[in-house]
Amino acid sequence: MELTDIIVKIILIVIVFAISLVIAMYSTYAERKVAAFFQDRVGPNRAGPLGILQPMADGAKMFLKEEIIPTRASGLLFIVGPSLAILTACIGSAVIPWGQKLTIGSTIIDLQVTDINVGILYIFGVVSLGVYGIMIGGWASNNKYSLLGAIRAASQNISYEISMGLSIIALLLVTGSLSLREIAEQQHGFWHDGWFTWNFFKQPLGFMIFIVCAFAETNRTPFDLPECETELVGGYHTEYSSMKLGFYLFAEYINMFVSSAVMATLYFGGYNFPFMDSLGLSANWITIIGVVVLFAKIFAFIFFFMWIRWTIPRFRYDQLMNLGWKTLIPLAIANIVITGIVVTLLN
Repeated sequence: MELTDIIVKIILIVIVFAISLVIAMYSTYAERKVAAFFQDRVGPNRAGPLGILQPMADGAKMFLKEEIIPTRASGLLFIVGPSLAILTACIGSAVIPWGQKLTIGSTIIDLQVTDINVGILYIFGVVSLGVYGIMIGGWASNNKYSLLGAIRAASQNISYEISMGLSIIALLLVTGSLSLREIAEQQHGFWHDGWFTWNFFKQPLGFMIFIVCAFAETNRTPFDLPECETELVGGYHTEYSSMKLGFYLFAEYINMFVSSAVMATLYFGGYNFPFMDSLGLSANWITIIGVVVLFAKIFAFIFFFMWIRWTIPRFRYDQLMNLGWKTLIPLAIANIVITGIVVTLLN
C-alpha cells in the first residue's frame, strides 16, 4: 500500500468516526423531538434555536459532572466496561461501504475503510464483543441490580445472535458472499432482468428476523430489559456517572447507527438507488448521490427505532426469551430451508 493510500484511509477513518459520534450525539436530540411529537409536547427548545444545541449542553454536563467510583467496585474493570462498549461500537463501521469509488485526478478513493471477504462475520464478532462491555460494567459495579442487568444483556444477546446469524445464512444462500461491498454491488440500481435487485424483495422474512434481532442487540425498546428503570433502577449502568455513563449511552446510539447502516446495505441496496444508470451524470456525481441516499436510508431506520420506542411497551423477560427461542429461531431455520429449495430449483 502506497503512502497516499494510507493517508486516504486515515482521513476516511477519522471522518467515519466523526460522523458516527455526531449522529449519535444528535440522535439524542432527535429521540426527544420524536418522543415529543408522539406525546403532543414541544421537546427541547431552550438551548439554541429549536433546542438544536441541547446535545452540546448534555455533553458539557457529562464532562463536568463529578466522577464517582463506588468504594466496593472493581476499580479497573469499572473503567474498562464503558471503554470497551464505546470502542466496539465505533469499530463496527469499518467494513461498511459508504459509496462507490471517487476519482480525484489520478487518485481513486474507495469509500470503505476496509473490504474483507468476511465483512458480515466481522460485524458479528464486534457485536459479540460489545456485550462484554455491559457484562464487565455490571459485574464491576458490585450492585445486584447492575449484575441482573448484565446477566439479562448476556442472555438476550446470545439468544438473538443465533436468530440473526441464521437469517444471514439465508441471505448468504442468495448472494453467495459475506463481503458487504460485493452484496451492495449485487443490488445495483433497483430493477434488473424483470426482478428487484434489492435483497429485501428476495428475503423479506430474513429481513424481519434481522431487524427484530437488531432491536434486541442494541437494547432498544421493547427489548431494553438490561436497563429497564421499573425493575432494575437503571440496570447495568446504575452506578455510573459523568462520561462513563455517557460512553454507555453513546455506545447504544452508535450501535443503532451502525445497525441501520448494515440493514440498509444488506437488504435495501446500500448506496444504490433507482435509475442511477439513466441520469446521465458522471461517476463522481453518482457516488455522491449514492452516499446521500445511503444516509437517507440510515436516518429512516433510526427514525423507525425511535418510533417503536415511543409506541410499543417493553416485553416481560420470559416473553423476550420465548420470542427469541420459540419463534425467531424456528422461523429462521424455516427460512433457510425454503431459501435453499428455491435457490436449488432456480439453479
